[in-house]
Amino acid sequence: MNVKDIIFGDIVNYKKISMTVMMPKCDFKCDRECGQSVCQNSSLVNLVGYEVDPDYIIKQYYTKQHGLMQALVFQGLEPFDTFDDLLEFITIFRNHYEDDIIIYTGYNEDEIKKETEILKTFKNIIIKFGRFVPNQESHYDDILGVKLSSPNQYAKKIS
Repeated sequence: MNVKDIIFGDIVNYKKISMTVMMPKCDFKCDRECGQSVCQNSSLVNLVGYEVDPDYIIKQYYTKQHGLMQALVFQGLEPFDTFDDLLEFITIFRNHYEDDIIIYTGYNEDEIKKETEILKTFKNIIIKFGRFVPNQESHYDDILGVKLSSPNQYAKKIS
């Protein structure tokens, strides 16, 4: 599985201590739609991605913080742009843990219906939907326990 980075002990993207996996691809739909460079994760493009075995990540999930991790977050670039890798990882992860899995996406619900239906077969999946829109009021999302940048963005527990 190709990733840009892995953050251990993340407390920024979810209300529980998380491991955050930074995915390697995005088509920059937010930038295209607003006509300017607005992606907070655009600097990830310049990071050299690397291949990592999903089993290694899962082992690190437990051992890196001696079992303190309580959730797994996938985010920018765009997790759904490498859906096969995402699905493979979640399948393997679910053989070990039932902890929350959070997926940050810039897609709207109607754009990833097929993928969402597949993910509903797994327990404890939360998806943050919606593109970033600049110059909007941020708001607190109760499901994630964090502020989101645009009012059109929201989290939904799908399973």
